[in-house]
Amino acid sequence: MQNVRKRRLQIMLLDLFDLVSFLVFVMWVVLFIRFFIFNPFTVVGQSMETKFHQWDFIIVDKITPRLWTLERGDIIVFVPKNRDVPFIKRIVGLPGETVKIINNNVMICTWTWAEQQCDKLEEYYLWKDVVTSTTQCNVDTFEVQNDGYFVMWDNRSASTDSRCCFGLWCFENSNYLVYPEDIIWKVAIKLFPTLEGHW
Repeated sequence: MQNVRKRRLQIMLLDLFDLVSFLVFVMWVVLFIRFFIFNPFTVVGQSMETKFHQWDFIIVDKITPRLWTLERGDIIVFVPKNRDVPFIKRIVGLPGETVKIINNNVMICTWTWAEQQCDKLEEYYLWKDVVTSTTQCNVDTFEVQNDGYFVMWDNRSASTDSRCCFGLWCFENSNYLVYPEDIIWKVAIKLFPTLEGHW
């Protein structure tokens, strides 16, 4: 009888050990994903409406900005130079391009042979009545250096972006660009929309 009890106790201890081992393994997997692959992020502010609204819960990808080239239209989370809070914006200008604001339109200019070719950027993600101005900084031409990105918000009148140096008034230092080392995450998906049901 004592042997039977002892055997049952051993089995219970082995089961408990298996359970604890499994939970520890799952915890390490979750932590690895959380800190190195994907990360939850809450949108603060109205700068990315209509795509994202205040308090939307999104999942951001930490791998893409490190391993692959970012593309025009990608939405990123970053901390600009001389700022200490994260911003969420959309990439508009790519390295080597020139971005111009002409008649409330965004123009993307590149050099072909000896002349500069400018084309209007079709921004399907904007509200129809959105106006893209030069903002209070009154600058309409932005050179995108080979290692930088020019970013803007979708709700063009609700926040600050590369057009006005993220509110720092620092065009003489070319700090209106976002550099790879400033980028924390690329937005992957919106996990939970706000209670208002926007999307």
